Amino acid sequence: MAGGLRKGLGWIVAAGLIGLIAALWTWTAPGRGELFPSKPGETPVVVHLLDNGFHTDLAVPRVALEARGGPLGRAVQRLAPGDWVLIGWGDARFYVEQGPVSDRLLDGARAFFRPGNPSVVMLDPAQRDPAKLYASEGRRALRLSPGGFDRMAERIERSLALQDGEARLATQRPGGDDAAFFASRETFWIGHLCNHWTARVLNAGGVPVRPLRSVTSAEVMRAVGAAAALDTEGRDD
Repeated sequence: MAGGLRKGLGWIVAAGLIGLIAALWTWTAPGRGELFPSKPGETPVVVHLLDNGFHTDLAVPRVALEARGGPLGRAVQRLAPGDWVLIGWGDARFYVEQGPVSDRLLDGARAFFRPGNPSVVMLDPAQRDPAKLYASEGRRALRLSPGGFDRMAERIERSLALQDGEARLATQRPGGDDAAFFASRETFWIGHLCNHWTARVLNAGGVPVRPLRSVTSAEVMRAVGAAAALDTEGRDD
């Protein structure tokens, strides 16, 4: 009888865990209507989500970042020329290094499965408008309200590890690459990947996302595409 009771309790616990996982898998962190989309009469800030197939970056107007000031705005002022800034986040070593992924599989496994890896925020200046540079299948555009943009930028700024009130440059790639990598206070592992970070940054700006499912770039693109479609439906222009 005791064995049957233990078995029954085991099934209950297993069913509870399955239900919890299913709930988290489908749970959506809601957007904020006062932040996104922009309202009539507001001048929206257009940002772009870029997808390279497994990793997402944000393309943000440089002038809007610099106008905010603060550690993030001052870090942007230190970059090479460019009207746009590509912003991403990732492991402090795997994200920065280049070369075939097949040659870096062990380091990738370390970044994924060892908790607490140091991370960096990438700020990469770009001259051309992302709408003209990136194919539509790898790009989504969002019209954030000024308040939504400020909250999004604030969330990016909170990721920076500051030293004497300023973003601390961790490294730059050799060979004339203008991308600058600033130390982040967050840690990278399979429970908090680059696409999770992007989703949380967008959610801070008012965009609804599904946090657990945002492990893939495709899920973040889906969320932004759905939000952008609702924005388009709500406008008369």
